[in-house]
Formats: sequence, structure tokens, C-alpha cells
Amino acid sequence: MAERTDARTWTHRAVFLVLAFVIIVAQLVPLDMRPTAWAAPDLLLVITLVWVARKPRYLPVLVIAFVFLAADFLFQRPPGLWAALVVMLTETIRRQHREFRQMPLFVEWGTITFGIVAITVLNRLALAITMVPQAPLGLTLIQMIGTILIYPLVVLVAHFIFGVSRAAPGEVGSRGQRI
Repeated sequence: MAERTDARTWTHRAVFLVLAFVIIVAQLVPLDMRPTAWAAPDLLLVITLVWVARKPRYLPVLVIAFVFLAADFLFQRPPGLWAALVVMLTETIRRQHREFRQMPLFVEWGTITFGIVAITVLNRLALAITMVPQAPLGLTLIQMIGTILIYPLVVLVAHFIFGVSRAAPGEVGSRGQRI
């Protein structure tokens, strides 16, 4: 039977969409026209992974697919490749949600790190096979490492500012359904 969603779930979905919009717009606005020697962490990916690892019911797969497909078009990446990789990673994390409840932060961080490395390598491999021009390997590695390193900070911000925390074992929603 389908679960009903409460106001808190819809609020967190709206907050995610607003954050995604702000991040995408901030990345599209040119602050400096010179090429940079470093790449910023992928905040959109990290926020998505935190939301899915902590409260997977807040982000349905269609919202994730829509946001990342829109980002693919706006950032002029191959449409659907990065979105598909992120959807596969988030669905893998969603399936392991019960295990994430008992994991210490370092184990969760290691699991997320493995996923980020995997989708980054798969993305580069797919682009290389299809001979699509890519960013230099150094910039990709800097972005990947930055994304991995910023994960604990985003977990803290999501927990204390946005109220996205782990579901406790046996926790029930506002209508009495198991989470």
C-alpha cells in the first residue's frame, strides 16, 4: 500500500529543490572569466547523498533524476550520463538505508566515498569510450576529493539547520507508518 506523505516530507523536498536551484544558479553565474586551477566540490551531489542516506523518503527517485538531468542540460554535459550514475548511486544507498541507521559517521563516509569514486570513474570511462572531450584528470580528481572531504560538513549542516537526521530504529511518521 502506498504511504502518504506528510507536511514535513513535502517541506524537505521543497528545501532540497530550492537548494538545488541555488547551487545550479550559483555555478552558472560567471564570477571570473579566467580558467581556474582547481574545481569546487560538487555540492549538489553531496546534498543529494546526505538527504538520501539520512532520510530517503524525502527524495523520490524522480526528483533526483529531474534535478540532475536539468543540471546536465544547463552545464552542457552529455544529457543523462551523470544523472543516471547519480540515480544508480542514490538507489543503492536507498536500498541500504536500514544499515545506515547503525553506521558510525566514518563508516557512512567511507561508503559514500566509495560511491563517489565509482561514479566519477564510470563517468570518465564512459566519456573516454565515446570520445567526448573531458576536463583534465587533475581537475576531476580535485573535484572528487573536495566532494568527499566536504561530506561531513554537509551532514552537520543538514542535521542542525535543515533537520535531516537519521531515522531511529522503530521510528514512525506522523500518521503512524514505519520509517
